[in-house]
Amino acid sequence: MKPITNIESFLERFNNFKDAEFRSVEVISATSMKITFATQDAARAFDWLTIELEFSGVNDAKLLDEKRIGLVDMQDGITLLSSQNNIGFAIGNYKSLSSIKDSISYIVASSIKYNEGPF
Repeated sequence: MKPITNIESFLERFNNFKDAEFRSVEVISATSMKITFATQDAARAFDWLTIELEFSGVNDAKLLDEKRIGLVDMQDGITLLSSQNNIGFAIGNYKSLSSIKDSISYIVASSIKYNEGPF
């Protein structure tokens, strides 16, 4: 797993995960979670690949039931925000950590890492 050092360039590289495929949510422990997407990579001529996002120090979350993940509309992509030693993740386009709680799924954690894999 690699740390995300620049959230804006990370999201730009993957077009904010717009029209991505939401593949899975895994609760590793009470404070650690992993989410998997299939998305296109601008750095690789828009080839499809799998991205795992691993969150550590989770202090708030709203997760989808595994059966509903395939039904999620990813037209608006995801939001990743950094504020006051917290990283916020949400499905959809949001502008603040407080507003991500309106999302169908969100995670607030102290750190985030990612891993690239084959489609």
